[in-house]
Amino acid sequence: MSQDQKSSQSVAVVGAGIIGVASAEWLRRAGFQVTLIDRLEPGSAEQTSYGNGGILARCAIIPVPTPGIWMKGPRMALDPDQPLFMRWSYLPKLLPWLMRYLATSRAEVVRKTAKGLALLNFDTVEQHLALARGTPAEAYVRPGKYAYLYPTRADFEADSFAWSIRAEHGITGEILEGAALKAWDPNISDRYGFAYLMDDHGTIASPGRYVAALADWFQSQGGQFLRADVQQVTPEGQGVSLTIDGQVHAFDRVVLATGAFTDALTKDLNIKAHIEAERGYHVLLKNPSYLPTTAMMVADRKYVVTPMEEGLRIAGVVEFGGLKAGKSKPPIALLKRSIKQLYPELTWESEETWLGYRPATIDSLPLLGSHPDYSQIFFAAGHQHIGLTAGPKTGRLVADLLSGRHPNVDLSAFAPQRFSR
Repeated sequence: MSQDQKSSQSVAVVGAGIIGVASAEWLRRAGFQVTLIDRLEPGSAEQTSYGNGGILARCAIIPVPTPGIWMKGPRMALDPDQPLFMRWSYLPKLLPWLMRYLATSRAEVVRKTAKGLALLNFDTVEQHLALARGTPAEAYVRPGKYAYLYPTRADFEADSFAWSIRAEHGITGEILEGAALKAWDPNISDRYGFAYLMDDHGTIASPGRYVAALADWFQSQGGQFLRADVQQVTPEGQGVSLTIDGQVHAFDRVVLATGAFTDALTKDLNIKAHIEAERGYHVLLKNPSYLPTTAMMVADRKYVVTPMEEGLRIAGVVEFGGLKAGKSKPPIALLKRSIKQLYPELTWESEETWLGYRPATIDSLPLLGSHPDYSQIFFAAGHQHIGLTAGPKTGRLVADLLSGRHPNVDLSAFAPQRFSR
């Protein structure tokens, strides 16, 4: 597609989280006329991108369903000290999706999923810098190390299936235990005696401010942002019409970067996204008495600890309960108990709690590509735990594909129609 053709093409990007903002900016740079649309301001506290763990997690290629989850899952959901929670009134609605989700835990399927996630994640720091360089958002990108923390070496070795897959994709690290671990972080409690420290990762110093800064740059360079609610997507010949706050608007193309809310817009498009809301929490500890120098995953509790501009963020756990229910107290209580198990002497002045909706597909891979019947409708949704990590790479792939530049990678695993067959 020539530059003149692109400059006359109007593209609507629905959803102003990191996926949508990155897609809009890369499309703008490619020469399209881009309108970013969301009912929320980019970077606002109601956006899922606001409250994530802030990790540029190159190593995040292992899905939640892994071998043995059929046995472990029910016990975890019944134990308030485990990082899996269920709103039981939601279970009947969840069950058909959940059975298909758990069926992807077979070893060969996990390896296939990891290959897809690695494609999106392996160069995350470079992709964030490429997107943010020369903009005010660049100041929030912090390349660095990332650690997985375990009580013992035996606990790490019990995770050997996941670490062997990571090693196959070039993700390795340095072992710290005993005196080396204490020298690395003398404030860690005796509960934890083993860490695996990796290079080539990073953090975002404030995810909400970062997304807002990228969106502000997009607008300052000629992109348009429309704060409104998209209620319907309708193919119209070679174009598409969007019903926005009751009014119909015409575009040449549309990108649906709508996360956990995607299914609501696909019901009339003869395609099923089957995206479930995997509810995630964070507690932000403001003015803490200690900030670690490295972000870490506390493996036995499945939460991350990230030093940020606003304080120390502890984020994670999984709760299934849909999009309508408010915060649950047990996940927040677990995060607060867990940080005291990690840093017994830690104090802080105040705290912020948050709930967001990770968009989880049946097979833990996002929908990335065009509608099989309507090439003007494009999907970039369902990134579960890797939205921040893979956002800029996804946005660049979106821009390449809409520009007719087919990247030299196999994207068939992300085909939007794979659940509709």
